[in-house]
Amino acid sequence: MLFLVRHGRPVQVPGVAAEHWELDPAGFDDVWALRDRLPAGAAWYSSPEPKAQQTAQLLTDGDVGVVDALREHRRGAAWVEDFAATVERAFADPSVPAHDGWEALDECRARVSRGVTGILSAHAGEDVVLVGHGTAWTVLASELTGMPPDLDRWRALGLPDVFTVDV
Repeated sequence: MLFLVRHGRPVQVPGVAAEHWELDPAGFDDVWALRDRLPAGAAWYSSPEPKAQQTAQLLTDGDVGVVDALREHRRGAAWVEDFAATVERAFADPSVPAHDGWEALDECRARVSRGVTGILSAHAGEDVVLVGHGTAWTVLASELTGMPPDLDRWRALGLPDVFTVDV
């Protein structure tokens, strides 16, 4: 089983790219609450972004591999007022960036899928926990299941959250 963990609540810093944000210590209890929902003995991997690595550190005492391909949909440092609507535009036309400086969602899907394919191949038959990001996990789940991206689930994801994909 593949467990996709969305990172805990970050400290948002306008003018600083979200890929550099750290976890908000006030949300640590929310992260710790996920521990019981994750399997013992799983292989663990994380995005290199600080908020993802910090979430993984709170969730397991074991080793966590850091994989660059697990980064979130790249969005640069520009603050976007209507963030949710802009991300939804990315899902509506994934072949083009939804905002200046953003990665096209198709590029994110290809990057994350390549990285996860390698991880799953190395851990065939094992539980795998990936700690990362909501948009990246939404396109990954779509890729793995052959279903359209589940935007209702994306909208409902908490900080942190976990969902599974049977692979």
